[in-house]
Amino acid sequence: MGSGFSKMKKQAKLLEKQFAEAQEQLKSTQVEGEAGGGLVKLTLNGEKKLLNISINPECVDKDDVEGLQDLIVAAYENAAEKLDENQPDMAGGLPAGLPFGF
Repeated sequence: MGSGFSKMKKQAKLLEKQFAEAQEQLKSTQVEGEAGGGLVKLTLNGEKKLLNISINPECVDKDDVEGLQDLIVAAYENAAEKLDENQPDMAGGLPAGLPFGF
């Protein structure tokens, strides 16, 4: 009985290490999203935290603030979609079907 528990304990430590490495990889991953043909560009990390935003002055119109807001949202969604497409690759080292309760 002791050796089975010891083996499970080692496996749990290995999974914990792999999970921590995957989290660090997410933090260091960066993707760029854009909208309006590049008028608005932004950068997200793997945790979908906004790191940078670039707005071309051509799209800044005080009479159309809603249009600029829409471009920012669209650029964010573009970047988030790219992250979602790549997420299975990032978690490739972790076994599927783990009971993490997410």
